[in-house]
Amino acid sequence: MSDQKAPLRTRLGGRGSRNQGSGRIAAPGQLNSGAVGVLSPEIDGEALSQYAVRHGLRPSAQRPSVLAYLWELWRRTHFIMAFATARNIAMYTEAKLGQLWQVLTPLLNAGVYFLIFGVLLHINRGIPNYLAFLVTGVFVFNFTQRAFISTSTVIKDSLPLIRALQFPRASLPLAYVMIELQQMVLSMAVLIVIVLLTGEPITWYWLLAIPALLLQTVFNVGCGLFVARIGAQLNDFSQLLPFLMRTWLYASGVLFSISALDFKHRWVITVLELNPAALYITLVRNAMLQSQRLSTAGSMPFNDRLCRLWDTKLPQYNYDLAYCHYYADPHYFWYYAIGWAALALIVGFFYFWWAETRYGRG
Repeated sequence: MSDQKAPLRTRLGGRGSRNQGSGRIAAPGQLNSGAVGVLSPEIDGEALSQYAVRHGLRPSAQRPSVLAYLWELWRRTHFIMAFATARNIAMYTEAKLGQLWQVLTPLLNAGVYFLIFGVLLHINRGIPNYLAFLVTGVFVFNFTQRAFISTSTVIKDSLPLIRALQFPRASLPLAYVMIELQQMVLSMAVLIVIVLLTGEPITWYWLLAIPALLLQTVFNVGCGLFVARIGAQLNDFSQLLPFLMRTWLYASGVLFSISALDFKHRWVITVLELNPAALYITLVRNAMLQSQRLSTAGSMPFNDRLCRLWDTKLPQYNYDLAYCHYYADPHYFWYYAIGWAALALIVGFFYFWWAETRYGRG
């Protein structure tokens, strides 16, 4: 058969043929471009290496550059949103109440916490409108908690899809964070009703909840990428994560006001207030709840007499805590929130991208 009828065959012959004038054996299918006396496989007279370069082909196991990876993610935005919407709808299709469980789940959690900590244990420590305070904290923290837990298993749960199709693997953690964002939007609608029923007025501060939740979403995306890689490599991580999240919940002021704590070392309270979950909860509370803005420590000029009155009138609801010293300066909370979101996104993206070629193996 002539070379014209078999364009993919090298002109050196089949397996074990010797290169003319070199005496070396050419391995079948090997691209030997650049070697003296060695001819490459060809397609219509063009070397395969040149053919691949001309058509933009690259090895499937090669990690793309950062910019190329970001471009591929942007091109698949429609896939990410469609995948998230489909998963969100399918999540509760077998339940009789259907999508209503998206709202009932965090609402029932808040009801249990209110019964235990607000009614039975009286842990409210004089916080005005404790029901709205608690529900806001539970809803906001639940957004981050569910994003962490769902993304920690996304690679293992999507192995058939990963092995069948070529796409940026970061699309999967992003899609799962979008699922939680869609559920958070429904939770916010319920929260607005609760806030109004408990006597909170509608103010322009409510608009600040939007950038606060957007920053939290960026933070969740970065952390979701980070835990997705850990979960892909450590099978036991998804078992440990719920315990870590429960500890984080108790340290983030979901059930109580961190500024009302009384520790000997002030830096402990400062660290608790500046942890990212507590920051996003505080920003949303300050946006939605006027009672929170007026009663938190540092919201009024310091007055030692009124601050002492607050401590003696517990557990009655009062606003005297506002006259006590703050621990972390609330004027800088937005800067800290932006910093946490940026740090999580940068670290999480690069940590996930670096292992792009390892997902789906083994």
